[in-house]
Amino acid sequence: MKTLKDCKKACRVKVVKLNADTDLKQRLISFGIMKETIIEVIEYSPTKSTIEIKVGKMKIALRANEAQKIEVEKI
Repeated sequence: MKTLKDCKKACRVKVVKLNADTDLKQRLISFGIMKETIIEVIEYSPTKSTIEIKVGKMKIALRANEAQKIEVEKI
């Protein structure tokens, strides 16, 4: 399955599943990242250690290891 980390810049995807532990899952849900949510990849850091995404009208920066735990499908 494709993860958020695998997406290219300007890609729009839909969240399929969160494969995170309880604490991280709660944090992602508080940002509005849950099943069926549409996410747009805005930018990667030069070292690819963080990824900037847009969820609704909010922009969020996630660590690469956190993005890897979010399964997505292209829309």
